[in-house]
Amino acid sequence: MNAPLKAERDSTSAYEAVVVGGGAAGLSAALVLGRSLRRTLVVDAGRPRNAPAAHMQGVLSRDGMSPADFLAAGRGEIARYGVEHRTGEVTGAAPDGNGGFVVTLADGATVGARRLVVTTGLVDELPAIDGLAERWGRDVLHCPYCHGWEVRDRAFGVIAHPAMPAHQALMVAHWSKDVTLFLHTAGEPSEHDAALLDAAGVRVERGEVAGLAVADDRLTGVRLADGRTVARSVVFAAASRLAARDGVLRQLGAELRTTPFGAFVAVDETGRTSVPGVWAAGNVTGPQEQVANAVSRGYRAGVALNSELLLGDLEAKAAGRPVG
Repeated sequence: MNAPLKAERDSTSAYEAVVVGGGAAGLSAALVLGRSLRRTLVVDAGRPRNAPAAHMQGVLSRDGMSPADFLAAGRGEIARYGVEHRTGEVTGAAPDGNGGFVVTLADGATVGARRLVVTTGLVDELPAIDGLAERWGRDVLHCPYCHGWEVRDRAFGVIAHPAMPAHQALMVAHWSKDVTLFLHTAGEPSEHDAALLDAAGVRVERGEVAGLAVADDRLTGVRLADGRTVARSVVFAAASRLAARDGVLRQLGAELRTTPFGAFVAVDETGRTSVPGVWAAGNVTGPQEQVANAVSRGYRAGVALNSELLLGDLEAKAAGRPVG
């Protein structure tokens, strides 16, 4: 459901929870909060990471469903519990001085929130290889658990990631016995990794990748800078950089953690950040939060947020302080 807010809510007004991001994690958190009788708003910029994929796999009872249909079903579910959904982008959030937050949208609207759940995801910044971005999510893939079954036993190419040159090739070799690792700009694998690549039957091509060969809208090979083309029908490539959409979290001063793939917000097991009253879930917290994981993390964040509000309000009431 994409119902616009009423006019009177275009100025600052209070929700018990604002969920920033309308992907799997955000909708999961919103579902829990709606069922917990919390007045909740989801602000959805509509840029899911898996939008290029025609199907999503490995999600129990939804295996093979399109990402768009999955999100549409989720929006329908949260609407049944009174959760509001608004298309838009959150450009800022700041403490309101009373333990809550003022959330600013790109259209100038502001809303108040007692608590926030940030599920804004990340952006895959791909290697600058001719043709790679255009085929991302089709026959240029990143995750064998998401796509391995569908492309099993085909001729795989893997473009090495500088931080872990051999890792992805070793993983995908389980789904195909015809795997070529293109070192591209990565260094040589360690002696240990070279032994594992040999044991897995992975061939190694040295030299920079110039682009992809395509015929009839189908990947046919990997072009090397030396002029050769190595026939391949599928390419696995990790993003050269994973850029978390964490602007709101950074504004609020959330603590970050460093990973080989970039900086991500630090959270506890419930998704709680270092900022009181703010949770985060999904790919904004790390690169491995696939749909099933994101749903779980969003659920945990919703439960923790509701519990904090519930117990905090009871403690205030018991002490004779104002609630909320």
